[in-house]
Amino acid sequence: MRSVWGLIALVAAATFYLYLLSVFLPPGPRAVRLHTAGEPHEEELRLKFPSDLDELRELAELLNFYKTEHTGYVFILFCSAYLYKQSFAIPGSSFLNMLAGALFGTWHGLLIACTLTTVGSTNCYLLSCTFGKRHIIRLFPEKVAMLQRMVEENRSSLFFFLLFLRFVPMTPNWFLNVTSPILNIPIPIFFFSILIGLIPYNFICVHTGAILSEITSLDNIFSWRTLFLLLLMGCVALLPGALIHRYNQAHLKLDGLKPIGHQKVLNDRKTR
Repeated sequence: MRSVWGLIALVAAATFYLYLLSVFLPPGPRAVRLHTAGEPHEEELRLKFPSDLDELRELAELLNFYKTEHTGYVFILFCSAYLYKQSFAIPGSSFLNMLAGALFGTWHGLLIACTLTTVGSTNCYLLSCTFGKRHIIRLFPEKVAMLQRMVEENRSSLFFFLLFLRFVPMTPNWFLNVTSPILNIPIPIFFFSILIGLIPYNFICVHTGAILSEITSLDNIFSWRTLFLLLLMGCVALLPGALIHRYNQAHLKLDGLKPIGHQKVLNDRKTR
């Protein structure tokens, strides 16, 4: 129970910090909206996490307004919001990646997004390791057991296997982040697999943000062509791992090792 209250205290402190960053902003630009009766009226744009393309455009307009005179402040605000989402495993990083492109351009935005993704995911790893192991196993026993079995089967080529999971969006990134401590994934391997493995995904989102005015639907971002390219990159990442695994079986005779599987997870639950 102590771990739950510790996590709640951290979330509350981080939320209060974001509130302080946003509450003292000077008045921003205004947007013209329509009443239900069809009459136009002006409404001040406000800071909030975007949930659709229109809200993303409004947020980009607001932050670009402040960026002209308060570049450092906008940068700190953006980094803080991004780390907040990543550290506490809150879905929706694609919108913030697009916002990075809209604010900082494609290449600077990609550098910022990749850095924040890696740092925020590492924070999530550490928070899960400190506060959440028991609760994650209790909430997702079957999914954790499945991932644990896959990781143990690919332990000899773990880095390439993790790259494959990051390239190909079969498992949500937030779930990989929170379960990695349970799977005994070393933090250096975790760190670099995110830094490298999410570059394609981040680039797609950041580049989309850089041309935000030309996008009419989120379907334009994740087309079949985009998903095919991600799958292709995932297969390329998995190939070295498969070769290493084959070499291990042929020369090091490691095929006798058995995966931990579901029983190990259940035993861990009993001993905690």
